Amino acid sequence: MLPRRAFWLLSPLLVALPACVSSSTSAPPSTAAKADPPPPEVPFPWEAGVSTAAGTETPAAAAPPVLIRNATLWLATGKTIPRGSILLRDGKIAAVSEGELAPPEGARVLDAAGKFVTPGIIDTHSHLGVYPMPGAVAHLDGNEASSPVTPDVQTVDGFWPQDPAIERAVAGGVTTLQILPGSANLVGGRAVTLKLRPALSPRQMHFPGAPDGLKMACGENPKRTYGMARKSMPGTRMGNLAMQRKAFLEAKKHEEDWQRYRVAEANRVAEDQKKRAAHEAEALSRKKQQAQCADDPYLAACAEWQKGWDKPLDPPKPSEPGAPPPRDPAKETLIGALRGKVLVHVHCYRADDMLAMLALADEVGFEVKSFHHALEAYKIRDILAQKRVSVSTWADWWGFKMEAYDGIPENVALVHESGGIPIVHTDSPEGIQRMNQEASKALASGRRAGMRLTDEDAIRWLTANPAWALGIEKRVGTLEVGKDADVVLWDHHPFSVYASAEQVWIDGATVYEKGKKRPPWSDFELGQPTGRPTTLLPGGAP
Repeated sequence: MLPRRAFWLLSPLLVALPACVSSSTSAPPSTAAKADPPPPEVPFPWEAGVSTAAGTETPAAAAPPVLIRNATLWLATGKTIPRGSILLRDGKIAAVSEGELAPPEGARVLDAAGKFVTPGIIDTHSHLGVYPMPGAVAHLDGNEASSPVTPDVQTVDGFWPQDPAIERAVAGGVTTLQILPGSANLVGGRAVTLKLRPALSPRQMHFPGAPDGLKMACGENPKRTYGMARKSMPGTRMGNLAMQRKAFLEAKKHEEDWQRYRVAEANRVAEDQKKRAAHEAEALSRKKQQAQCADDPYLAACAEWQKGWDKPLDPPKPSEPGAPPPRDPAKETLIGALRGKVLVHVHCYRADDMLAMLALADEVGFEVKSFHHALEAYKIRDILAQKRVSVSTWADWWGFKMEAYDGIPENVALVHESGGIPIVHTDSPEGIQRMNQEASKALASGRRAGMRLTDEDAIRWLTANPAWALGIEKRVGTLEVGKDADVVLWDHHPFSVYASAEQVWIDGATVYEKGKKRPPWSDFELGQPTGRPTTLLPGGAP
């Protein structure tokens, strides 16, 4: 408080102050003013998760450590260890060694002299579960052929986890699948990536962290399904591209609507915050003024401040939120593809069809992760390599329709030689049981044509390259410490026609042992005269 004499000396100046400053600013705050917090983000609804299937995955089953000794290890990194050891523990690859490893306590030790260990095989193109065994009309859940553009459908909603083909694929050394919709539609819907372990729901089988795929199709199938069969669009390749272009442009419009909504909401929230901060500042200022005047009733500013105290000081009412644009899962899937969150996989055979799709991708703003079937990829292998577009194809299946006429058995090897990313896929519940032999055929064709290819190159066509195409390369695809223990032990050289998977592990748990009779995975096979014991899957009370 000022001494009485000082007050009288300064009073003319103090009286003049209220004339040039407001009552709310005449008393400085006791602490530095805080900056307004940033307005909360208004999220895009389609950014909620990496996959629509995420959230209820079954945790890896507990299993004792497994030490495999004296095996030839194909690491799929470009290196082979001729007589090495690998330790699986806690669902991961815990150690890889060129020599001996000491077994941890409780470990199961396997002497694999003369045998081979590889990463689990990954098939980027499968319809297991949506076209399950036995083939019956009642089981046809792979093509939502009621409209040529259906990005909102999801294979995870149609996958039958009781498909007996799943267990047979595992017996062939396959540990991960991408389940795609069929190719009747130009945009067929979302694909899901699964780990092949028994479960009651595909969501329990979802590969944790794996992004969804988007299935699209070029060429004959959409034309045949709609133009020829129904006399509706698309009836030509021109119609194919026109409808795909339109779908993406509409999705971009939807994204712009949401962006405008997000900006408006952020501005509204920021304005509310500003009003609330001004109210709190005014209340604090009055409180300080009143305290000062209580201490010194003769303070000249008090009379002017008093005028401000009589004004109402009600807290501001929050504004009403704006109405968001309507949700549209179809457009949201395409927006996910435009943003690279949903990986684009395109069924395409001919080189010109693939180039047209790449032009569309550049035009509207998405990237193709993999062309599937791609029998003429060898004609544009330099472009595919430069653009980092992988090629999921067969070893030697061709000629079953016009657009599949110009396939050659050297396709995989030529894509590899050009620096591209070749992948051996199946699109078949039977071929998936011997993918090692499919890769072997592609390898032999390349070598016969004079290309210098190694076994290590070919194993990557089954493991590391498909892992990259599915966005799971940090988890699987190579035998490296820290990766998921999805591993296969082969009884012979994996590219021999005599080779078969002897044991298969997923997340370090045994899912297949050759010659050991386990209960069937599928209820469909319960009671069949297979000589196998029967049991219920977890979740069913016996």
